[in-house]
Amino acid sequence: MQTASNADQFKQSFREEAREILVDLEAALLELNENAGDLELVGRVFRGLHTIKGSGAMFGFEELAAFTHNLETAFDEVRNGRLEVNPELIDLTLAALDQIRAMLEEGGEGAAAADEAACTRILTEVRRMTGVGGDEPAGEKAAKPACSAAAGGPSREWSIRFAPGPDLMLNGTNPLLLLRELKQLGGLSVKASMAAVPPLAELDPERCYVAWEMVLATGVGRDAIRDVFIFVEDYCELTIEPVLDEALEAAPDAASNLAPAATADLIARALDDPRSQGGGRRTYDKPDNASSLRVPAAKLDLFVNLVGELVTVQARLSEIAAKNDDPEVAAVSEEVERLTSSLRETSMNIRMLPIRATFEKFRRLVHDLARDLGKDVELTIEGADTELDKTVIEQLGDPLMHLIRNSMDHGIEAPELRAARGKRPVATIHLSARHSGASVLIGVSDDGGGIDAEAVRARAVEKGLVDAGAQLTEAETFALLFQPGFSTAKQVTDVSGRGVGMDVVRRRVDSLRGTIDVASEPGAGTSVTLRLPLTLAIIDGLLVSIGEASFVLPLGNILECIELTQADVERANGKHIADVRGKLVPYIRLREHFEIRTPRPEIEQIIVVQTEGGRYGFVVDRVLGNCQTVIKNLGRFYRHVQAVSGATILGNGTVALILDPERLAADAVRLTTHGWRPHPAVGSGQGGRRESSHTNAI
Repeated sequence: MQTASNADQFKQSFREEAREILVDLEAALLELNENAGDLELVGRVFRGLHTIKGSGAMFGFEELAAFTHNLETAFDEVRNGRLEVNPELIDLTLAALDQIRAMLEEGGEGAAAADEAACTRILTEVRRMTGVGGDEPAGEKAAKPACSAAAGGPSREWSIRFAPGPDLMLNGTNPLLLLRELKQLGGLSVKASMAAVPPLAELDPERCYVAWEMVLATGVGRDAIRDVFIFVEDYCELTIEPVLDEALEAAPDAASNLAPAATADLIARALDDPRSQGGGRRTYDKPDNASSLRVPAAKLDLFVNLVGELVTVQARLSEIAAKNDDPEVAAVSEEVERLTSSLRETSMNIRMLPIRATFEKFRRLVHDLARDLGKDVELTIEGADTELDKTVIEQLGDPLMHLIRNSMDHGIEAPELRAARGKRPVATIHLSARHSGASVLIGVSDDGGGIDAEAVRARAVEKGLVDAGAQLTEAETFALLFQPGFSTAKQVTDVSGRGVGMDVVRRRVDSLRGTIDVASEPGAGTSVTLRLPLTLAIIDGLLVSIGEASFVLPLGNILECIELTQADVERANGKHIADVRGKLVPYIRLREHFEIRTPRPEIEQIIVVQTEGGRYGFVVDRVLGNCQTVIKNLGRFYRHVQAVSGATILGNGTVALILDPERLAADAVRLTTHGWRPHPAVGSGQGGRRESSHTNAI
């Protein structure tokens, strides 16, 4: 028997699955809006609505099931060719999905979280379009289907045998609710067979021994009847056959195992009972061969944290093994390191998710904004299967939303202006994702009017962000767009104009240790690229040292390591340039950059890395080797320290800073161009004075 906690668990599982279905429904509807004749899309929408309706009824979400039933009826009419897909039906269904989502978020079983007036309006419009039950309120009557309209053909009788298997009720399924759903298709007569009920001593309370013999009079076909049992068909014996004349005469001994008339009356009353019984979870896969397992995010985070701690302990063990010349300890250390590495890779892969779901949900945003702004815009997607750490994906929603809203309002021109410029009447916003080393590049581009750099500069001067005579590069000008409160909009609208959105983008990307690159061509459009780390938990790194301080550089950015001697420095006439197989590579002395005042070794090491701005070298004293690095946040006190991604604890218990090559290279370029000095490095043990007030210095 189900306990209250089990019922709550099943309901939560239903909510999670329903949210996923709603995302898929939105994508299908928006695609159907462009391809109204695609019957496969119509079927996809119908199946999604049917799933939410049927599962909702089983879990006690009666109002949700009743509300969804009307939408399902409309798309059944579309499937049967009696109703055409048009923008009105699409908009109504999208609005209905918003109300269904609100019903799911409601803590109770009702629809209190939804807008009742909006629900009534939607149902009225849907019934008007389908010609079904125009006068019925959006209450209990809404749950009753218009069988004649849904049937779409002459009524006929079907003989149905439904015998639950031993595992059906273990999944939380209530057979009575399936029969109740079946009754919505037409006239249903039911007889229960008790032949399989064992003696009381052998009775399993979690198993259903009753089978049902039914006759259904309906105008729907076999497939529609089978849809009622779609999620339990693998756990039961199910036969659906048309009733033939010769089958109407039952065999004399067939009735001996059927329930008496009193029991049949009880079944009939139970099927008519409007109260919602506690249902269970309808699962998509058999438990014996399930291809996936739903795990709470909190448990996954705890698992990864424990793996991170294990990585730190393993590094400590490796340190001990290196100090003690004991072959047995060394062998154990190597085996633990191998197993830890495999476990780390597995835990990271578990956290990696495709970005498709995040991208797809913006189709609805573009659709709604295009309607509100009076623009015709399509969203194109590339690289939706690119995988990122789930923590990164969770943080991407707001930045991408603000970038898309900015493109829709500021970038995309009005239709008449696009026509005057000879552009396609339908504008395009393009979302893309691709891997680049240990990072992923997320792009948001449009084919709008581009950024007016002079207007941005004038607005910055007006707000006192820059001096009137300041000479700014294009990149520095575009960077002003991300300042708090900065906006070039002449008036505030519901979409933009307050200068908040782009600031949110910058702050969120900074918190993810990412960078933002803006490119724009007047009249041709704008492209914003977010460079983000693949993971925020554990990375492969190269451990280096400068004096007594240790640092880690992400291994994914590193191309090679070469030596730097005094003779090499003299041949370059003191310039920070190294000849790497005939190609000149500029390098940065981290000792000087961080002002670490310890003696320099005779032979130094250049770590050559690939950055967005090209190849750079970072000069260190020693390369200590590869390491698996558990990233620890430095805390809010160091939130303005941009060139350091975080810290890690080494096997000997000391702390090593994790450097960001992109930021370091950018700092070095600023130093060369503008002549300001960065702040002394943490761990140098000596003070120093900052010669500029730049906030992104260490």
